[in-house]
Amino acid sequence: MIEGKTIAITRAEDDSQEFIDLITKEKGNAIPLPTIELVSKGEKIVDEFLSALEKDDPDYSVFMSSKAVTLLFETAKKAGKFEELRLAVANTIVLAVGPKTRDVLEKENVKVAHMPERYSSVGIGEVFTKLNAVGKKVIVPRSGASTPFLKELLEKIGLHVIELYLYDVCAFRDTSQWNEFRQLFSGNRVDGIIFTSASSVRAFFEIMQKDYEQNKLVDMLEKITVISIGPFTADELKKLNVKNVIADVHTISGSFDALVKALSLAKAI
Repeated sequence: MIEGKTIAITRAEDDSQEFIDLITKEKGNAIPLPTIELVSKGEKIVDEFLSALEKDDPDYSVFMSSKAVTLLFETAKKAGKFEELRLAVANTIVLAVGPKTRDVLEKENVKVAHMPERYSSVGIGEVFTKLNAVGKKVIVPRSGASTPFLKELLEKIGLHVIELYLYDVCAFRDTSQWNEFRQLFSGNRVDGIIFTSASSVRAFFEIMQKDYEQNKLVDMLEKITVISIGPFTADELKKLNVKNVIADVHTISGSFDALVKALSLAKAI
């Protein structure tokens, strides 16, 4: 179903190796699109995180992306506070939203106690429900562009939530890397796009609206199989009237499986 088809993903090449391997194995053409940039709030994020840990003494730390982990620990290394940060985090019960986030934490020698079966905010909520964590405190370092869903969900479960914003998100500025995609897209030669976050949806439209009006862009996406990695991404696409299929498993491989299934159904019709 993938052979000879061109599939784009809204991630930079460095973060897309799994996707590229899956597509090229099936003799397809993979196009990584660097859609968003992280804008760090600088070295102060380490001090803010350490201060919050000392002041609030949370029982749990929840990491919702590998990027948040990398940013926090790399900044701590530059500031000469890596070991202080590692020990402070290790003093909490650590949750990772999914395997990639877990692997990055363990690479920094931080033990992950829990990871949900569903790699999402809902999955994190399910873990805390099973842990019977009512009245406990949890710290969540994340993006300033995050939705309030996780905080509200955990508060409903009965946790006290401390959110700490490590970085903001903006549309990728060097769009020269989009030239191949732009050319193929204009000729209706893109067969599928996998959107990996709500932020990537917003950034995709911001970047592509330099070439097309929004309604025209939506019309062109109608001809393409659009996959969203999870429900929040799907909601963002829905706001823009873009039809999409939500991956059952909110990972790259899960999105790939959803893409193959959607393309098979489209061919059968």
